Amino acid sequence: MFRARPVLVSLVLSFLAGIATAGQGPTVGAEVAGRHIFGPPPPIAPEMQTRDAATGLTTVRATRAPEGFSFDGRLDEPVYDVLKPITGFYQVLPDNGKEATEHTEVWIFYDRNNVYVAARLWVKDKATLIANELRRDKARQNDDFGLAFDTFYDRQTGFLFYTTPLGALGDCQVGEAQGATNCDYNAVWDVRTSRFEGGWTAEFKIPFKTIRYRPGKEQVWGVNFRRTIRHRNETTFLTRMPVTFGGGAISRVSYAGTLVGIEAPEGSKNFDIKPYGISRLTSDNTARPVVRNDAAGDFGVDVKYGITQNLNADLTYNTDFAQVEADDQQVNLTRFNQAFPEKRDFFLEGSGIFSASGGGAPLFFSRQVGLSGQGRDIPIVGGARVTGKIGRNLVGLLNITSKEDSTTQSPQTNFTVLRIKRDILKRSTLGATYTGRSQSLVRPGESSHAYGVDAGFNLLDNIGADAFYSVADTPGLGGAKRSYGGVFGVTPDNWGLSVRHLFIDDDFNPEVGFVRRDNMRQTTGTARLSRRLKSKTLRRISLTGNFDYIYNNTASIRETSDDTVTFNTEFHSSDALNAEFNHGYDVLLRPFRIAPNVTVPAGAYDTKSVRTFYTIGPQKRYNFSGSYEYGGLYGGTQHVFGISAARLAVTPKLAVEPSVTINWIDLPFGAFNTQLYRTRTTYTFTPRIFASAFVQYNSTNSTFSTNLRLRWEYEPGSEFFVVYTNDQNMNPLTPTRSSEMLNRAFVVKFNKLFRF
Repeated sequence: MFRARPVLVSLVLSFLAGIATAGQGPTVGAEVAGRHIFGPPPPIAPEMQTRDAATGLTTVRATRAPEGFSFDGRLDEPVYDVLKPITGFYQVLPDNGKEATEHTEVWIFYDRNNVYVAARLWVKDKATLIANELRRDKARQNDDFGLAFDTFYDRQTGFLFYTTPLGALGDCQVGEAQGATNCDYNAVWDVRTSRFEGGWTAEFKIPFKTIRYRPGKEQVWGVNFRRTIRHRNETTFLTRMPVTFGGGAISRVSYAGTLVGIEAPEGSKNFDIKPYGISRLTSDNTARPVVRNDAAGDFGVDVKYGITQNLNADLTYNTDFAQVEADDQQVNLTRFNQAFPEKRDFFLEGSGIFSASGGGAPLFFSRQVGLSGQGRDIPIVGGARVTGKIGRNLVGLLNITSKEDSTTQSPQTNFTVLRIKRDILKRSTLGATYTGRSQSLVRPGESSHAYGVDAGFNLLDNIGADAFYSVADTPGLGGAKRSYGGVFGVTPDNWGLSVRHLFIDDDFNPEVGFVRRDNMRQTTGTARLSRRLKSKTLRRISLTGNFDYIYNNTASIRETSDDTVTFNTEFHSSDALNAEFNHGYDVLLRPFRIAPNVTVPAGAYDTKSVRTFYTIGPQKRYNFSGSYEYGGLYGGTQHVFGISAARLAVTPKLAVEPSVTINWIDLPFGAFNTQLYRTRTTYTFTPRIFASAFVQYNSTNSTFSTNLRLRWEYEPGSEFFVVYTNDQNMNPLTPTRSSEMLNRAFVVKFNKLFRF
């Protein structure tokens, strides 16, 4: 035993050394512009790339755009015959590590204002191209080509831009840490595409003002390219990626190659001004006093100023979100609150900076600002946001003031959020968050505060751990309340294990955050076995077991538990078949009204259910996910039928997206059913002009909602909107009327981006 100790110590030290360099490929090598680069030495002109044969990492070179360079997507200038392309892509899926089945050529250019990326994408059989979507950020299930720039070369965060053969635009902020990837981000950039005899071409134009980067003229960036060949469900990258990363590997910027040769504008500070004007005609029968055909106009302005090259300030005055699409309605058969996703651009941009690791109740939930609990708008006076990077620190500061609003009985309120996240080791972070609200919802006239710290560790490629600790001090709730927890996971391709623990005090209430359920201790565990098959039909099968136990802190009892087994079959076509078996247990400490005329008594309820669902590959012109569930519910039975994620691509420009959820519920104390129908119809004239109609019916509140929108981005960053909304009560108290208007609005909004 004594002799074995040196060996054990050596193994431990080797493991720790592996953590410190996880996912980094080779050690740092040559120095360029004062930066040690990861990967092979830079290529020497006229070469455009060098590659490390052992790791697959690549260093590529950009070149200045030549005279006569034309941004048209055709790639017919002489420079493409002179310069060797960047090439040699590797598959992540389906055959990890093998060469791509289609040839791809890429060039990178720059001038004083923009970075250009040109790609020639060869296709053996052009009939196999899948391109049926033009909407921005919605074309991820088409053939596509994308690029990711790690402009700080910190191997933690980056910018993703992608397009399709139709010229659709897509962009994201990406990153290694939890919550760092944000595809609601919309940047100012442009793309052109074209076809040629052997395939299709794409040309990107990305202004230096759109992306942040380190000071200095000579730049070193991380770079990766992704090409998706959708008919094979093949995803390929410039560098080799572990199969566990799948199609989302583009966000793993620590595996990216290196880009040298770009000379960026030195000392340039962005200064954007975006004023808007709006006119509206509104009626609201739910307001007090009632509003009838009220005509009004208003204006406001957003300003973006580059404090430094990597730190931006955003200022907003008289902010208006009338152009935002209506929320998707939901049916809630639980006794807990539901969270609706954010859709407002001001809060979506840079939202990853404000996300904390650990999986706890978020201290910042942006829908607490400018919206009531019922989703009604609360006017915003204005505010400021500072986001960016200082050394190894990501910083975010948000301060917003909302107006006094008589309809929602909301006093003027100031919201403050401060977030700092520091990069540590190679792919890990430490963070701290503060949120404050000047007018508490629990005790108006007093302020509430919340604080938290968190850590996220990407230890090895497939090993991660997160943890957090937070405190909420809300007046009227008995002093400071705590929440803490953590998660640890091991997720290689053929198996996986994870465990999570969460503690939330009774009355833990961060009033700028969101807590679905308090007064609990929750422990969750998951185990997965999976296998990739050498079959012409099946790609992968997996068996997953999950347990979830929640204990009530006050009553010291098991209040809720779920044990679930799921069998999943994935086909090469990207279709999927799943079967799920669940055993649940729930204790109601007090009666719970589940429907208008049905109340579930307090007591313990044991349930069993089975659910099956089939998904048709989302890249197909007609696709959907269909599901059926049967099982117990509070001593009775429940049947649930649903169609979701449906899309009928009538033409590449016209798409219809219906969804249906129907519950038939029979309980010992009453029977009822619920229906939720939604249909979104979109006609995309060009990648920058679309019209949509979104209609919904929810039987729970007997509401029929209509939202019609026209959006025209008449030049990058400048937009024109026409919006009509109407909510009808389909079950009014007055029996002589078939429906009653709740609220209605017709809005025209125009904004213009000025860049200096």
